[in-house]
Amino acid sequence: MELKAGNRDEKRLVTGCRNNETWAQKQVYDLYAPAMLSVCIRYVIDKETARDILQEGFIKVFTKINTYAGTGSFGGWIRRVIVTTALEHLRQNDALRNSESIDEYNSAIQDETATIIESISANDLLVCISGLPTGYRTIFNMYAIEGYSHSEIAGILNISENTSRSQFMRARKLLQKSVLSLFNPHVK
Repeated sequence: MELKAGNRDEKRLVTGCRNNETWAQKQVYDLYAPAMLSVCIRYVIDKETARDILQEGFIKVFTKINTYAGTGSFGGWIRRVIVTTALEHLRQNDALRNSESIDEYNSAIQDETATIIESISANDLLVCISGLPTGYRTIFNMYAIEGYSHSEIAGILNISENTSRSQFMRARKLLQKSVLSLFNPHVK
């Protein structure tokens, strides 16, 4: 559950966190951690690594709480800190450079009817996303889910805007193939 911007409870929590009050930090963590863990898992598949990123992200939230200007959603600000922490983890582990080549997945993807898309569950889709190579998954998450522009992604990941666009398109094709394989196991 997210508190609305401008809400008295949100302001109280932010003030408490700025004053390093443990009760406020615990309440913020309890309120936002489950959703933020899901964000972390989208970037790194391993749940233990995702939990480590979550913890590191919340440490940053509490140490950098004074940078929250109070404009916009507090939950959105927390999400941005968590995403940035996940991206830093990927960069530190060189995961973005060592992602698999698209050539390994270069078979044709058949067009299927919209009924396939309508019948896939959110959990099935998340499983398919988690199967993408790290670089593709990162750019797909940033563009399609987090709402970053290709220009922003290029700046954050230190790549060209065209690289971001092509990686996103390749991720989409792999994701389509993965979704199709849920309904037709013979698709390779």
